[in-house]
Amino acid sequence: MKKYTITIVTIISIFSTLLFLFGFGWVLKDQLIDGKGKQSVTRQTNPSDTMKKSKSQLQIAALGDSLTRGTGDPEGKGYIGYLKDSLRKKTKKSILVSNSAIKGQTSSQLITQLKGPEIKRQLQSADIILLTIGGNDLFQGGEVLGHLDTAYMKKAEKPYLANLKKIYSTIRSINPDATVFHVGLYNPFIDLEKSKLTSSIVRTWNYDSSNLAANYKKIIYVPTFDLFELHVNDYLFSDKFHPNAAGYKLIGERVASLITFSEGGTK
Repeated sequence: MKKYTITIVTIISIFSTLLFLFGFGWVLKDQLIDGKGKQSVTRQTNPSDTMKKSKSQLQIAALGDSLTRGTGDPEGKGYIGYLKDSLRKKTKKSILVSNSAIKGQTSSQLITQLKGPEIKRQLQSADIILLTIGGNDLFQGGEVLGHLDTAYMKKAEKPYLANLKKIYSTIRSINPDATVFHVGLYNPFIDLEKSKLTSSIVRTWNYDSSNLAANYKKIIYVPTFDLFELHVNDYLFSDKFHPNAAGYKLIGERVASLITFSEGGTK
């Protein structure tokens, strides 16, 4: 009976040791994959990912619409890809990006997305949050060209600003410390008829959005209107709406230039 008991204890001990070694090996594998200094990783954060900030990684959470998705760039980089290229010259950290942007997303849809547990996990672990939103609320898939009057656009802006306030507040409540960069609107219709009116509308939305951002800690509204104001067609994709590779490069480099590095954060 005693010999039988010892055998059972031995088997349990061996099984526990093997289970520990398997778990340790799995964690070590993840660290080796994600911590390669030169090779950044672009992936969705898994539920099992730790929410602790790593000193060896710069964690970026990106959300919003097709601009953050990179629609129109034949190389598939989008502004985030060019931003990463620039940041690699400034930091020795590996750069980990979780991109949850959805093509065609409006501000009201983003509010719904922010309720998801996966998005919350990505935002909680982020050092930097990138955001593009507002273009679909304003341009409405090009339908805005049929409603070009100040009164109509002012009416359309009111619910957008209310939604944007909720987006800012939600992000700040999930992560009080990460710097948020909200990439502003440009005017893709600047070469068309009534370009002065469309430019005036875009500038108004940018101005009101930037004023709202100023009420929140570490939320930076990044202007892009001037980047496309001259020779806009040189920076647009064939759909004449989304940026091409050159346009995304301009945006990415501008955002990267605003990201500062410090001993306590992103050096």
